[in-house]
Amino acid sequence: MRHSVKSFSMIALAATLGLSACAPDAPPGVNRDDLDAAVSKAIGAPSTCVLIAKAGSGRLLYRYNTATACDRELPACDVPGVTKIAAVLKATASNSQTRTLSCNSTSDASRGVGWAAGPIEGTDLVYAAMMEGDRAFPGRMMADRLAGAFRRAKVSR
Repeated sequence: MRHSVKSFSMIALAATLGLSACAPDAPPGVNRDDLDAAVSKAIGAPSTCVLIAKAGSGRLLYRYNTATACDRELPACDVPGVTKIAAVLKATASNSQTRTLSCNSTSDASRGVGWAAGPIEGTDLVYAAMMEGDRAFPGRMMADRLAGAFRRAKVSR
């Protein structure tokens, strides 16, 4: 079966539009481009994921990075085993507890994972963030850097 380059381009475009339609945009009143830029400057990396949701309901309003990057199972750091950022966000949405954790993500300690989560100051929003790699920031540093990013992007008040 022969396909033209044009037909492959159309399929790729449709797939891209379909995936972006599923991605959450941004909290109400927040410019997504400004938020993406602020998060990228604060903790951006190919393996970084940041989620923002409504406290209580956990309704997802924003995702920094791809669904694939955000769906990884990584060491939980506070209990044995692994977790996903969606589970961290769900717990944070239900109790608004601040979490800042860090640990090795490989047995040889060549890579680490940082987790940060908590309420976003002056809002009814919560966030969860994960960064993994050989230069991952500790959770406490991620939380500090994200607080500034949320202020710059006018998410927090």
